[in-house]
Amino acid sequence: MSKEKKLVEEITSMDEDFARWYTDIVKKADLIEYTSIKGCCVFRPYAYALWENIQHTLDSKFKELGHENVYMPMFIPESLLEKEKDHVEGFAPEVAWVTHGGGEKLTERMCVRPTSETLFCEHYKNIIQSHRDLPKLYNQWCSVVRWEKTTRPFLRSMEFLWQEGHTAHATAEEAQEETIRMLNVYADFCEQYLAIPVVKGRKTDKEKFAGAVATYTIESLMHDGKALQSGTSHNFGDGFAKAFGIQYSDKENKLQYVFQTSWGVTTRLIGALIMVHGDNSGLVLPPRIAPKQVMVVPIAMHKEGVAEKATEICSTLKKTLRADIDLSDKTPGWKFAEYEMKGVPVRLEIGPKDIENNCCVLVRRDTGEKQVASLDNIEETVANLLEDIQNNLFNKALMHRNEHTYVAKDYDEFKNIVDTKPGFVKSMWCGDDACEAKIKEDTGATARCMPFEQEDLGDTCVCCGKKAKTMVYWGKAY
Repeated sequence: MSKEKKLVEEITSMDEDFARWYTDIVKKADLIEYTSIKGCCVFRPYAYALWENIQHTLDSKFKELGHENVYMPMFIPESLLEKEKDHVEGFAPEVAWVTHGGGEKLTERMCVRPTSETLFCEHYKNIIQSHRDLPKLYNQWCSVVRWEKTTRPFLRSMEFLWQEGHTAHATAEEAQEETIRMLNVYADFCEQYLAIPVVKGRKTDKEKFAGAVATYTIESLMHDGKALQSGTSHNFGDGFAKAFGIQYSDKENKLQYVFQTSWGVTTRLIGALIMVHGDNSGLVLPPRIAPKQVMVVPIAMHKEGVAEKATEICSTLKKTLRADIDLSDKTPGWKFAEYEMKGVPVRLEIGPKDIENNCCVLVRRDTGEKQVASLDNIEETVANLLEDIQNNLFNKALMHRNEHTYVAKDYDEFKNIVDTKPGFVKSMWCGDDACEAKIKEDTGATARCMPFEQEDLGDTCVCCGKKAKTMVYWGKAY
């Protein structure tokens, strides 16, 4: 049995055990390493390179819109956290508390930040006095800690990396515009860079962020039919401002409260990449986000001129693409399996006969298709192939979502779909919390969002039969 075949066979089939398949991928693709601290993982270089590409792309988009990066302390005094009642109650079960410092008990315990709203509010109170100080468009890249009972790499962990935008505005209208603008930034990023189609909409009051007036979300569908909340944007109104006394003098010199927003995405986007595009040979990465877009693999490297020509081609590709070359003494078969596992979008193979014919072999990771390509204009050829792979991955994911999105007109149909057909279920809802709770209790499905693109699926609530107010996407979720 070849090393290549053995390596691939070590991955559990996703159809056999999706959870085990996922764990196999994150380990064998060298993404994470478990530690002695429950729920905390080492991000290995390949995983961190993915996060850096996500970070750099989003950071540039934030800055184009006028946002500035800041950094807040990681500790929050209990008295500060408790200033906004709904907020603290929402996070209380997940907070990690520091009670001692340097061997002495603290006079006031501090939490390790689960999110930074209260810190930004304290800061805004100190620096905002006039309408001339507004808007404040800030963002923070950091880690947060939430004491999760059940953890899974990237998807839910005790500590995770994220960005959290926090803005302050003079009017409610400006805050709402910012909330939707940033949701659209996330949606465009997921679709254009991660090749993950999303549904944009508003969360129900039961599912919204603690302390928010309204929460908006982008929801994506994983290969196993479960939903993943992939990014959120919150309109806080003036609730936090009133709790913290954040006021400014307007043009008439009257004191007004500011209106705030908050928005964020996390390293769970890496989990989404795995579960939307991965297959039984490992990762399948969209070219625009892949750490390595093309890997050059010399064939019969011991023969004269092969390594040199392969290195020359790699140098050419590096001018415009994220290219690399494997000059190790491992077998070509091992290398093929390794870069399949890591999801490198294109593998370029070149050997003595290829060099004689001024060509190479290009292998797509998404379909496995091979093509012989001339070395003339190889940069353009590979770039076009990468663009085709990017589009194909998005279209494939969109087709999967469409094929696993169902409509339920009555409750029996709804329960049957949730029980037998993993995916999104669209249905009408009356807006009553009791119906939302009953659906979750009976089926395990939660309201993912009330989509911006509404459809008229009937006049009555799928659960109680009363007059419907809105169409909702439901689903079981990570």
